[in-house]
Amino acid sequence: MNQYYVYIMSNKSKTLYTGVTNDLQRRIYEHKQKLLPGFTQKYNITKLVYYEETSDIKVAIEREKQIKGWLRAKKILLIESINPNWQDLSIEWYAE
Repeated sequence: MNQYYVYIMSNKSKTLYTGVTNDLQRRIYEHKQKLLPGFTQKYNITKLVYYEETSDIKVAIEREKQIKGWLRAKKILLIESINPNWQDLSIEWYAE
């Protein structure tokens, strides 16, 4: 069964980026290593602060669109509902 992830990443300034993927560890690694040109590379967004999982790609895409449409304050409430200290949830995924 396939898994899909909606995720929010941030940086030291708490700039937010919301995305969707079918391989969360790979995608976060790509962001951290700046392998993906664009917004996350430009703003040094390397910290995974929130994610949720679903087995339905349509649900994942709709959820991503929903979150992207929210005001910043609502996104912060979502993040802090599971990660009040804005810890990097992927910190132990990769060998240094």
